[in-house]
Amino acid sequence: HKLHPIAAQDLTRVLRVAESVTAPRQTVRGADGRARELLMFCSNDYLGLAAHPALADAFTEGVRLYGAGSGASHLISGHGLAHERLELALAQWLSPQIPNAQALSFCTGYMANLGVLSALGDAEADIFSDELNHASLIDGTRLAKAQVKRYPHKDMVALQALLASSRAKVKLIVTDGVFSMDGDLAPLDELLALAEVHDAWLIVDDAHGLGVLGAQGRGTLAHFGLRSERLILIGTLGKAAGVAGAFVAAHPTITQYLLQAARTYIFTTASPPAVAHAVLKSLELMRSSEGDARRTNLVRLQAQLRAGIERLLHEHPHLGWQLVSSDSPVQPLIIGENAATMQLAARLDAVGLRVPGIRPPTVPKGTARLRITLCATHTEADIERLLQALSEAAAELS
Repeated sequence: HKLHPIAAQDLTRVLRVAESVTAPRQTVRGADGRARELLMFCSNDYLGLAAHPALADAFTEGVRLYGAGSGASHLISGHGLAHERLELALAQWLSPQIPNAQALSFCTGYMANLGVLSALGDAEADIFSDELNHASLIDGTRLAKAQVKRYPHKDMVALQALLASSRAKVKLIVTDGVFSMDGDLAPLDELLALAEVHDAWLIVDDAHGLGVLGAQGRGTLAHFGLRSERLILIGTLGKAAGVAGAFVAAHPTITQYLLQAARTYIFTTASPPAVAHAVLKSLELMRSSEGDARRTNLVRLQAQLRAGIERLLHEHPHLGWQLVSSDSPVQPLIIGENAATMQLAARLDAVGLRVPGIRPPTVPKGTARLRITLCATHTEADIERLLQALSEAAAELS
């Protein structure tokens, strides 16, 4: 009986099976059992590293060196040499933004967020959370014993008032660096300024900024030129880095406390060391001239896509579609209602384009959208094909 209301609101989720490597063109088997090659605009593999031959070689080498699994949690016997080398490399990479940084690896970004917020957000703390934060951050605040105070999206005046009224011994400002469903950036410079004034820590989930923004792809902290020991960075390694896993980078006071108190770190088997070995190669690529070239191409593709969609919206203003302002590879096109969004996604799928429709509760009611994501391995021709398909759909709906 719980499935019927979901279907009635056009909210049913459908599982698809990818039968080939992550890439702009991927063979996908749909719910009808039919496998087709689709042009994908839905992956978070922003730099196109997931299928990079160097990463495949590093992963294979890691398995030969360390085997398939870690065998235990980090604190028992599962913390291997590859994990240690990765944590040191991450800390060094991010040290321009976080002085004396230390890194701690987690199996996933979701587990990192749950662990950080539930450990730091004890009964003596107040958590100040942007209302559009990712589900994992929201769930982390639910596990925390702290008082949780949500502020309107990027509203610094409202946040300032909440911070000023807080009497908590520990204050934690929590935000995405790049918001996953809108693609816009948090005003991290203003957030850090407020943290300084109100003696707060600033926790940034940079899942969608790491590898893409800033010098050497160091993310939104580098993009804004920030440097502070108040910064706590949570990064994922399965998006732009192209592999898997996550980490927290912060002052050693924070990471050493998490080592004692973060339950999602303490009570789970460490990720396979071969994963960490592959991520080390990924970091090397992201920091290299090749990484710079891929980021440059991404910016060029983003501009091409935005210019094309803006022309389309000018030609068909009555449709009510809206392009969200975004300087990241996440380029959402708001359609509005759930049914219309999914019908448009189905039209694109029918002509070989995979662009997912995103609906509530992932996004606010009435803002269902196509979440278009770009990869550095897309081509200008790929973007034109998407724009042409959107234009044809708009003309049919006019």
